[in-house]
Amino acid sequence: MVDKATPPQEPVLVADSERFTKLKDAFISKYGAPPAFYARAPGRVNLIGEHIDYCGYAVLPMALEQDILAAVTPTQTNLIQLANTNPVYLDYHVHISEIHIETAKPQWHHYFLCGFKGIQEHFDIIASGMNCVVDGTVPPSSGLSSSSALVCCAGLVTMVANQKVLSKVEIAEICAKCERYIGTEGGGMDQSISFLAEKGMAKLIEFNPLRATNVKLPKGAVFVIANSCIEMNKAATAHYNIRVVECRLATKILAKGKGVKWENLLKLGDLQTELGVSLETMISNVEQILHPEPYSREEVCQHLGISQEELCSTILSQNTQHVTTFKLYQRAKHVYTEARRVLQFKRICDEAPANALQLLGELMNQSHTSCRDMYECSCPELDQLVDICIQSGAIGSRLTGAGWGGCTVSMVPTNNLNSFLMKVQEVYYKADVQRAALHTHSLFATQPAGGAAAYYEA
Repeated sequence: MVDKATPPQEPVLVADSERFTKLKDAFISKYGAPPAFYARAPGRVNLIGEHIDYCGYAVLPMALEQDILAAVTPTQTNLIQLANTNPVYLDYHVHISEIHIETAKPQWHHYFLCGFKGIQEHFDIIASGMNCVVDGTVPPSSGLSSSSALVCCAGLVTMVANQKVLSKVEIAEICAKCERYIGTEGGGMDQSISFLAEKGMAKLIEFNPLRATNVKLPKGAVFVIANSCIEMNKAATAHYNIRVVECRLATKILAKGKGVKWENLLKLGDLQTELGVSLETMISNVEQILHPEPYSREEVCQHLGISQEELCSTILSQNTQHVTTFKLYQRAKHVYTEARRVLQFKRICDEAPANALQLLGELMNQSHTSCRDMYECSCPELDQLVDICIQSGAIGSRLTGAGWGGCTVSMVPTNNLNSFLMKVQEVYYKADVQRAALHTHSLFATQPAGGAAAYYEA
């Protein structure tokens, strides 16, 4: 895997780390010989820019030190054999010609198969079989992109096992598309930061075409992840895809209201490009054209001049066929205001004014309020956790990831970090028996980590 316009790099040699050693031992125990190579793909925390990547807008994540790590040996058996160091995730094997990806109740191995299938189809090859053991440190269903990290790791593994070469941008785009096999209509942020991340840097990720710009975070603060301990698997529920569909419908009704050909427009960002106006103008358009009351199916069809059958077959996704009302005003207003907050966040980081931390904290707080009230992707536990983080000394705090559970990210003054961690542990985790059992892996400060890579032993 290489950057654009760069020759293929020599693979990085494995550092002598305890985790690699344990994974190697697990692989030998399972398959009787050491692995041929390793691959890792990091999880991510989105600092700001929630639910807007699939609308075509830039987001601002950083890669986590937590990751998915795989030990792999290609085989001639035409079998994919998967094992996981976590006994909760059962062993799995399948013939490469019999791959089926479950969308109703996806298991861990289905995410691996997404990455495998994406590379196989991109190169139009009969991919090599493989023996693989996976180890993960990204908390699952926590909004830190554990599933996308597994898809990316699988894509990278399959590329290396079949001796193919792609740029980081190319493989990120392939993994963004192939994760949709599982039924989630994501926008590409998670896969992009997993491959394009650089140690010590957050990234502004832009789409169409995919590009990443370094964002240097201001000194004097660290970012702390706090897990609400409410799990949310976005592929197993319709919440996420309902929001995608609501944004799609808002795009079409706004376009029709502005006299623009709406049939082929799917994203709020594409509509702004089509109209050639500012985000401020788009926010005004939302307020003028859309009403705050929910839209019924009948009203949507009446606005667009289509039948209910056309609505179901051409606009709604497979797991949103049951939805009867749509909050278009609220979803569109969140997207356009959140897109503006992302650009403001980057500008503050670039200009680094004396009050940068305060300004960034205010944007994070505004983002959470919008996610809670306009996008309705929070939950009582996340709201409580955000309040506790602010009261414990965070300058700004917000949900991160899809929401409806998962994690918050808080910006905390460096000199206040220990006090902050103690207070949040005391008030949120130790006050609840179930959370208390989990709190050692639920609250941590993190630095921006590097992107996905393959490794060989010396």
